[in-house]
Amino acid sequence: MPRQVDVAVLGGGQAGLATSYHLRRVGIDHVVLDDRAHPGGAWASAWPSLRLFSPSAYSSLPGWPMPPHPDTFPPVQHVRAYLRDYEARYELPVERPVRVDDVRSTPDRLLVETDHGEVAARYVVSATGTWAAPFVPMVEGAHTFAGRQLHSAQYRGPEDFAGQRVAVVGGSNSGVQITADLVETADRVSLVTARRLRFLPDDVDGRHLFDEASARLRDPHAAEAAFVGNIVVLPQVRRARERGALRVRAMFDRMVPEGAVIGRDRIEVDTVIWCTGFRPALRHLRSLRLRTSAGIPEVSGNRSVRDRRVCFVGYGDWTGPASATLIGVGRTAKALAAELATELGARG
Repeated sequence: MPRQVDVAVLGGGQAGLATSYHLRRVGIDHVVLDDRAHPGGAWASAWPSLRLFSPSAYSSLPGWPMPPHPDTFPPVQHVRAYLRDYEARYELPVERPVRVDDVRSTPDRLLVETDHGEVAARYVVSATGTWAAPFVPMVEGAHTFAGRQLHSAQYRGPEDFAGQRVAVVGGSNSGVQITADLVETADRVSLVTARRLRFLPDDVDGRHLFDEASARLRDPHAAEAAFVGNIVVLPQVRRARERGALRVRAMFDRMVPEGAVIGRDRIEVDTVIWCTGFRPALRHLRSLRLRTSAGIPEVSGNRSVRDRRVCFVGYGDWTGPASATLIGVGRTAKALAAELATELGARG
């Protein structure tokens, strides 16, 4: 017989931990199923030089502030340690490694099929994020390229690219950070993007963006964002910009075995790093057929419109303003836990 719980949370990263914290506070019986061998979620796979966009105080999960760090923008190792300690501090019911293969609907429960047996839950909270679903655009000739291609999710640091000619594709924070990371090691780094870089003012970081998102949540008619841009000028980004390393090239027209063609120019490239974003990692819900033509489920209040027993936390703005951030995910997790507690109490 399947194990029965009130709520099964799928994913043990920041969104899963925030959800578990609030479910425990309202007394809901639940389990967190995580497919990774160790705590940390996607942060455990990030490249070593990755930095937060905000100070520790603005990068905290509910209940326990992230400990201070000597640097204004803490490194990824600090985040990993915090998530590990957070999970232990609150004795959250995380089970790992457990791979969720599918979720099927039954009249009174959702059946979660895993490589460790079945779990029957009244509600499922999907909190798997996007890291497991990297997106690479289709570019003519990409299959003929003789060099190496990888996504930013696979990037582990500059050492593997010593002396190489590297094209970093993507003009958002990951592309700019990785370009800055490679400047001292690669022979040549080309930052390739279809649009110009849009830097935030040097004194603006993630805490200001979170404050703006909070203001818009309180007042949907609030003024437009005061800051134009999306790239946070971290210290290493500022240094790369000052030395002229962040000049951009237009997007590839097509790729060829030795590199790429941009207009009338042909550039030779050894490696292409695609910093082109992610899609929600929702394959485990395929049997429920919740996705729309937009590629994401239709949700209302973080719950599927087609099946209100299925909930979503931490994927981006479609699951709440700033919900894909450490500090922002707690807000939607708290509201969802309170709503589920009310329904479970009513059902007895």
